[in-house]
Amino acid sequence: MATTAAAPELEPSRQAASPPPWPGFYYGYWILGGAFLAQLISVGMMTSIVGAFVGPMTKDLGWENSQFFFATGISRFATAGMGLFVGTYLDRWGVRRFQLAGGIVMALGLFLAGSVTELWQWWIVRGLLFTAGAAMVGNLVVNVTMSKWWVTKRGRMIGFSSMGVSFAGVIFPTIAVFLIHHFGWENAWRLLAVLSLAILVPVALIMRRQPEDYGWLPDGLSDDDDGDETSPQSQQRAAVRADFENSFTRREALRTKALYLIVLAFGVGGVGIQVSLVQMLPFLQDESFSDSTGALLVAVMSASALVCKPFWGWTTDHWAPNRGASVAFLMAGAGMAAVVFFASNGWLIPLLLAFVLLGWGFGGQIPLQETIWGSYFGRRYIGEVRSVAMPLALFIGAGSPVLVGYYKDVVGNYIGIFFGVAGCWLLAAFIVTFVTPPPRPVRVPPETTTVTNPPAPGRL
Repeated sequence: MATTAAAPELEPSRQAASPPPWPGFYYGYWILGGAFLAQLISVGMMTSIVGAFVGPMTKDLGWENSQFFFATGISRFATAGMGLFVGTYLDRWGVRRFQLAGGIVMALGLFLAGSVTELWQWWIVRGLLFTAGAAMVGNLVVNVTMSKWWVTKRGRMIGFSSMGVSFAGVIFPTIAVFLIHHFGWENAWRLLAVLSLAILVPVALIMRRQPEDYGWLPDGLSDDDDGDETSPQSQQRAAVRADFENSFTRREALRTKALYLIVLAFGVGGVGIQVSLVQMLPFLQDESFSDSTGALLVAVMSASALVCKPFWGWTTDHWAPNRGASVAFLMAGAGMAAVVFFASNGWLIPLLLAFVLLGWGFGGQIPLQETIWGSYFGRRYIGEVRSVAMPLALFIGAGSPVLVGYYKDVVGNYIGIFFGVAGCWLLAAFIVTFVTPPPRPVRVPPETTTVTNPPAPGRL
């Protein structure tokens, strides 16, 4: 139901003493590049490389698969816990210092992973330490920020920035296998720590909270009124202002059916992404494919997810995003089932095509989900809304890595459980069809206010 009640005001922002570099060049493109690199490193270190370490670490340290992946289950709960306050912090204080601290914590965790000798050490380092760091630099952080810098072009821009997630799957399994073979798994972790720190520190330094802090509008729009309300620029400005003023607060969002359906659909669908990124390489090795062939197939899957993201982002700017999400879930489920069937029969060429289908399907889920959140609930309080929704989604699939690892230990293969993962995607495709935009709360701002919050010290 629409309401005219005033929303609680965020901590006011301050106008920057000096604008970011390159006047005349919209700074949102710097944010896009930073978001790409942040997701490249956070997802690469959290998921893409893990499969390469399963064999050597479990063999050298005498662990079971389920024990190794128990750390991944811990990390899901840790990420959910972090998510409860990350978004609120971003709405109020911005991204730069938060991401800088996260990059340091993540690099420290990666470095310490090269020195673990006991399971409890691995669970703490992998499950908690560099999980906390990744949560401070990765998906939630950059997509909340992207949703503030882009409105009318949100789908396309999030599609481009989320290419970093898939590019991580293209390059990092091969990098990890190379480092392990030439330097051992211990030094491989340490070298990856240095690489992550070298990229994340510069990225954090260029990130900013929102364009209004610098007197700008999202999408690089000018605030100058041309007097023609029917012009494309005027209509875009009106859409940007309405998106801000009529955003849902967290309390309002929690009263909508759409929030819970989105959480359920993408929580169930997220099970497949987690399993594909972390346990696909061990599955291929278990089906007698070599390390290099397995890494190549995983790279093909990730490359397909990489190239499709701008397309899925474009669809959200022109079609109902829940319909696109349903199609993506169906493609991913069919692709996963085909991967299991062809891999278990050793059919390489059909398997390659199945990985293309799988990657194209799950590659759309990040831009589609993030655009749904921003489009349905607005950007003003999007951090708070995402902070309450993301933990719920993560809890749905928190036990999936451990369950998959336990299944492998008991049954001896991944085939049955991977078919179950395909079923999760098909279920998500059904659920997301019922997601419709909730009626926006309508607020009339006081005559003395604009989209920009009043100046006050202390926030970037």
